[in-house]
Amino acid sequence: MKEQATLIDVSHVVRHGMITYKGLPAPIICDFLSREASKEFYDEDTSFNIGRIDMIANTGTYLDAPFHRFETGKDLSELDLSSLANLDGIVINVDASLQKITAENFKGVIVMGKAVLIRTDWSRHWGTDQYFEDFPHLTKDAAEYLRDHGAVLVGIDSHNIDDTRGGSRPVHSTLLGADIPIVEHMTRLKDLPESGFKFFAVPVKVKGMGTFPVRAFGLVVD
Repeated sequence: MKEQATLIDVSHVVRHGMITYKGLPAPIICDFLSREASKEFYDEDTSFNIGRIDMIANTGTYLDAPFHRFETGKDLSELDLSSLANLDGIVINVDASLQKITAENFKGVIVMGKAVLIRTDWSRHWGTDQYFEDFPHLTKDAAEYLRDHGAVLVGIDSHNIDDTRGGSRPVHSTLLGADIPIVEHMTRLKDLPESGFKFFAVPVKVKGMGTFPVRAFGLVVD
């Protein structure tokens, strides 16, 4: 019997005016050339739309490369596709009421060589003020555990992988310092199995940038 593959999208839709991170500007999505305006350049019954988007890198579901945190770290253009695509994925289920996710939450789980996706279901608050407050995040010891046990990518479905109430970002520093990409603002992780799937989160290949939106998805073969 032929195997059936299912693609499961775990990224948010980027919309005009939406807020991903409080205090950062929303994307502006508009026409550079509308279909109506394009008609003067083409034959009858032929028209095109050329869209324009003005946005910061931290928009929607996005991936952080080491350059986001470290001046000498790899930027988006320097990341190997093998670090972003066709990764063995696992989902770690964490109760959203557990604000601090520690190393204990990963004990007994094999993370070596895995894209570790942390499911809190906090994404249910996406688009509301609650999304930015009291959200689940990793602690420094959790990041160190994932690094030391061989995780190759870490993602989360909440507002930030770090606690943002202070100026320190130990989780970003630990993971990106070890060339482990981070994916934030994920969604629908409940639709993925806990293991046995491939994970993809590939940004545009931009020189001199450390963050960019991704179409993150899992590939499940039945």
